[in-house]
Amino acid sequence: MTVRLRAHHLLCMLTFVGEGYTPAFIANYRRIAERLTAGEEIELVSGPDDICAPLLDEKEPHCFRDSVIARDAAALADVATLLGEKIESGSVLVRNAGLLARLRQNFASGDIRYACRGCEWKELCSRIAASNFKGILIGSS
Repeated sequence: MTVRLRAHHLLCMLTFVGEGYTPAFIANYRRIAERLTAGEEIELVSGPDDICAPLLDEKEPHCFRDSVIARDAAALADVATLLGEKIESGSVLVRNAGLLARLRQNFASGDIRYACRGCEWKELCSRIAASNFKGILIGSS
């Protein structure tokens, strides 16, 4: 199977420790974390993804806001530059220890954090990165 992720969730997955918007969101994200840790591939999508699913029943899901779409564009550009390849909606990434280590190293250094500007979770993610990613739920394979 493949986990469908929007681009900024490539960054969010690096620091997921089990916190989130709602209990349903957290439970869903934990299941996705298990799938990613087991080695499922990542398909990049435009718009709401597997992580967003529990929020889509809300009256006005934030998944569709312009700020979130801009966050996706910024994350996509940063990750593509880091990987030295064109990635876009429909691209498939093989999630492995090397990819995660490279993403985490560049996240911790701030090199791929442009998309994090203005995010309500930025400080939490910064603390997790500063702790050498202690307690993360998406591990290396």
